[in-house]
Amino acid sequence: MTHSAHGQIASPSIEGFEAIKRYWDKRNNIVAAKLLPGEYYVTLENELITTVLGSCISACICDPISGVGGMNHFMLPETSKDRLRSQSEAVVGNATRYGNYAMEHLINVILANGGKRKNLQVKLFGGGKIIPTMSDVGERNIQFVLEYVDAEALKLLAQDLGDIYPRKVNFYPKTGKVKMKKIQDIHNETLAIRERRYGSSIKDMPVESEIELF
Repeated sequence: MTHSAHGQIASPSIEGFEAIKRYWDKRNNIVAAKLLPGEYYVTLENELITTVLGSCISACICDPISGVGGMNHFMLPETSKDRLRSQSEAVVGNATRYGNYAMEHLINVILANGGKRKNLQVKLFGGGKIIPTMSDVGERNIQFVLEYVDAEALKLLAQDLGDIYPRKVNFYPKTGKVKMKKIQDIHNETLAIRERRYGSSIKDMPVESEIELF
């Protein structure tokens, strides 16, 4: 039981996610974990994982048989067009490694907590170009995640990617059910600023295997 009569929310069912914001969602009558850019969360409980996406991507992954699942919220770091055009291996490889980390961390924690790779189901959301003047980072995020799922031979059950709207995603990892809403009245600028801030904080930062990105 993750919610007591006194409104106390129990610790996450899996160690390491104590920093993720969790609260009692009255509307859905469930404990909800709210993700910001660069975060991910995995649970064994009947919880809701929620986030709002602009150009970022969220992968919702679960093993419906063992009932473990989670979601990430990531974007590839921006880098200068010149450096990308020169196909500098360090830059392109580094950008991809951010996405790889986001996907691998999520999958590895699910597998470490009873999930079976053959049972994994994947649903992908995000990559919207919510501000016309923004770069095509959303498109690069989409291309990356679709190639990743294909290369890893994961079972992709649903996707809602691209377009110009932000998305609010509610994922129930116990069942694999997702409720997604395109938001047409959000203050896009706020979301864009938050993503831009995250993007510049990871820009061209080296990724070492011992660094925790999340």
